[in-house]
Amino acid sequence: MDAENKKVEYALFCAWGIAFIATLGSLYFSEILLFIPCELCWVQRIFMYPLAITLAIAAVKKDVRQAVYSLPISIIGMGVSLYHYFIQKVPALAESSNACGVIPCHAEYINVAGFITIPFLALVAFSSITLLMIYVIFKSKE
Repeated sequence: MDAENKKVEYALFCAWGIAFIATLGSLYFSEILLFIPCELCWVQRIFMYPLAITLAIAAVKKDVRQAVYSLPISIIGMGVSLYHYFIQKVPALAESSNACGVIPCHAEYINVAGFITIPFLALVAFSSITLLMIYVIFKSKE
């Protein structure tokens, strides 16, 4: 039983690490590389930054109940990231995003291997946190 508790603690710690790295990455893009975030990038930040704080507290306190509160935030952030990624990669959606703000939401600051963009990185982070939170919830119920 103690090994299962350690796995849950590691899952919380990994989720915090992902949120922390994503937060530092977004700050690196905007503050160091001087990429101006579009409106949807700001929305994704609104969902990622609190996860970095709440999951840090959960990991330190080993509070598995925090997963229940973090899961909806990561699912909503995942949805916004997926929508933003579709705006960048689906031409029909890109046409309607010109009025997104100062920076159009279909702009791609980075594009590695033809599919890795900033919203894709956020999508991977939110998806990973979501899967880890689901794991923590199911393992803590056992």
